[in-house]
Amino acid sequence: MRYVAAYLLAALGGKENPTSADIEKILSSVGIEADSERLKKVISELNGKNIESLIAAGREKLASMPVGGAAAPAAAAAAGGGGAAAAAAPEKEEKKPEKKEESESDDDDMGFGLFD
Repeated sequence: MRYVAAYLLAALGGKENPTSADIEKILSSVGIEADSERLKKVISELNGKNIESLIAAGREKLASMPVGGAAAPAAAAAAGGGGAAAAAAPEKEEKKPEKKEESESDDDDMGFGLFD
């Protein structure tokens, strides 16, 4: 991931096709030694491609991925139950926020607030 990020930084810096030296310079500026095999792989995969179109394609792929915990139980119910009962959306449980009693030990700012 760091190699891709360094490649993108070099591209944002004006390099249309960043070289391994460009990426190594970026990585070394934050104390990371570049692995030549990974560096060659990233450059060979990204060299000559439009970064904006790659990002747009990645966003489309991410948009199609299910996220969160509700997708798996809904899919399991639809696969296992069958019929109308499985197709119905699970009802949300309303949770009431619990009131927390304030005590002096919870006062981590020692009486000084940010806007006092």
